[in-house]
Amino acid sequence: MTQGAGQGPEVERTATLRDFRVPAYVHETGPYVQTHPGDSLPPVDEAYPEGYTPTQRDLPVINRGDTLQVPVEPVPAAPAEQPTAGPGPLYVVGDVHGYLDELVAALQEKGLIDASGQWCAGTARLWFLGDFTDRGPDGIGVIDLVMRLSAEAAAAGGYCKALMGNHELLLLGAKRFGDTPVNSGAGTATFQAGWLLNGGQKTDMDRLQDHHLQWMARLDAVEAVDGYLLVHSDTTAYLDYGDSIEAVNDTVRETLTRNDADECWDLFRKFTKRFSFRDEGGADAVRSLLDTYGGTRIVHGHSPIPYLLGEVGSEDGEEGGGPVVEGPHVYAEGLAIAMDGGVTMAGKLLVQQLPLDI
Repeated sequence: MTQGAGQGPEVERTATLRDFRVPAYVHETGPYVQTHPGDSLPPVDEAYPEGYTPTQRDLPVINRGDTLQVPVEPVPAAPAEQPTAGPGPLYVVGDVHGYLDELVAALQEKGLIDASGQWCAGTARLWFLGDFTDRGPDGIGVIDLVMRLSAEAAAAGGYCKALMGNHELLLLGAKRFGDTPVNSGAGTATFQAGWLLNGGQKTDMDRLQDHHLQWMARLDAVEAVDGYLLVHSDTTAYLDYGDSIEAVNDTVRETLTRNDADECWDLFRKFTKRFSFRDEGGADAVRSLLDTYGGTRIVHGHSPIPYLLGEVGSEDGEEGGGPVVEGPHVYAEGLAIAMDGGVTMAGKLLVQQLPLDI
C-alpha cells in the first residue's frame, strides 16, 4: 500500500512532560466506567461477546516461563552510504500515544533520524504499529513527523509506513460522529465519550486537519514483511475481516468509507480486543493468524509489556514505582513479539530492529 506521505503545516507543539497524566475531565462521571488505559469502552452493564477480554487491573498475567523479555543493545547509526542491492534493515516502532519527544529520541538513538529530525537511514525500512495519539501531549505532532519521514525515507530509497491502531479509529470516529449514539451491544454509546475516556486530548482535536484524517483512514491494518506478520492488536479479530491481508485491509477501508457510525464502532471495538496470544492456547491463536495471512512470527503493539508481565508501576509515578522495560517481549512459544513498551505509564517507547538477536 502507498502510505500517505504529505508534510503538514508546522504547528506549535505542546511541551512533553514525562509524568503526563490523562486530564482530570477523563475521570468525570459519565455513561461509562473508565477502565485501565487499555482502550476498551464497555458500559457498566454491557455483556461482552464471547472471547472478548476487557482490560482491568486484576487481569491474570501469563506464565512467566512462557515469556522472554529481550534486552536490546543500541544499534549504531546506519552508514551514510547504503548498498543499492536489496532492501535496507527493518525496524518496528511500538505505540507512541503522543509522546513526540520520546519518539524523536528513540529514532535518533537507532540512527534513523539526525539531530535535526531528518531521515538519515538511507534504504532502511520503518514500520509504526499504530496508536499515534491520545494520552500523550502531542499526537498531531507525532502524525506530522511520521508523514514527513514517509516522504523523506521514500526519497532516500527506503520507506516509513504505518498501521491502523484502535486509537486512530477512535479519533476518526470522534471527529466524524461526535455524540451520535451508536449501538454498543448493550445500549448506546458515542465515539466522543469513548475518545475522552481513553485519553483524548483537546489540543489534538483542535489541530486535527483534513490531511491527517485522510492519512489515518488509508492506513493498512495488517502487513507481512520479511516473514513477520505486523498488526496493531494482539487479537484474532482480524480474521473477521478477511482471509488474506489484502482482503482485511480492503474491508477496513471500505468500512470507513461507508461512514456508518455503528459499523465503525464495531470495527473499533474489535480492534480493542487483546491478550489473545497469552496464557493457554495463546500460541495456537498466533498460529491461526500466521496460517491465514502468512509469516513465521507476529509483531504487535496495543497491550503494554508491563501488563503482559504483571509489572505495572505506581500510577502516581512514585520513585522506583515505574515498570522496567528493557526491550521487546517474546512469548507464545516464541511466536509473538510485543512492542508496546508502556510509554504512557513511564515505561519505554520501543524502536527495534528485526530480526531480534536472541
